[in-house]
Amino acid sequence: MARTGVGQDRTRLVVVRGNSASGKSSVAAGLRARFGRGIALVAQDNLRRTVLRERDLPGGKNIGLIDTVARYALDAGYHVVVEGIMYADRYGDMLLGLVADHRGVSRCYYLDVPYAQTLERHASKPDPELLAQVTQEHLRSWYRERDVLPGALETVIGADSSLEDTVSRVMRDTGLDRLPPASEQLAT
Repeated sequence: MARTGVGQDRTRLVVVRGNSASGKSSVAAGLRARFGRGIALVAQDNLRRTVLRERDLPGGKNIGLIDTVARYALDAGYHVVVEGIMYADRYGDMLLGLVADHRGVSRCYYLDVPYAQTLERHASKPDPELLAQVTQEHLRSWYRERDVLPGALETVIGADSSLEDTVSRVMRDTGLDRLPPASEQLAT
């Protein structure tokens, strides 16, 4: 199937992947808070679990929905942050195609957090309902060590990078830190 270009030269596509409790959602929220309006968050958990109420299985319908939402937002002039566990063997083709088709700057990151630290981070979450629903056994079964995309596409960021440092790095790497306010960009 022939692919077509998506987004614009000035749009930014950021993919943030990693295991559960690695900080993906926090990085995405930090990017949006730092940049302001004009960043669309395309969260795997929201589209898969909330919108479709689908289990994460090979060939899941959420894969196409993530791709469609990201492409739509890029074409509308938004910068896009796609975040989620998104196992490489299930989501890799979609992510590679999205990056290849994007006309602007694209950067992918893998947050590499050891399993023991995943457990600590998860236990510190303030939502008691989530803590009751997601057990250590769940975290163990979901955990994949260094599940990076092929072709050295991703920058691996270790657990020693603070949230602030990670957000700053992504802002610099993508050039989001040098762009005008989003309200000016979307007006053109």
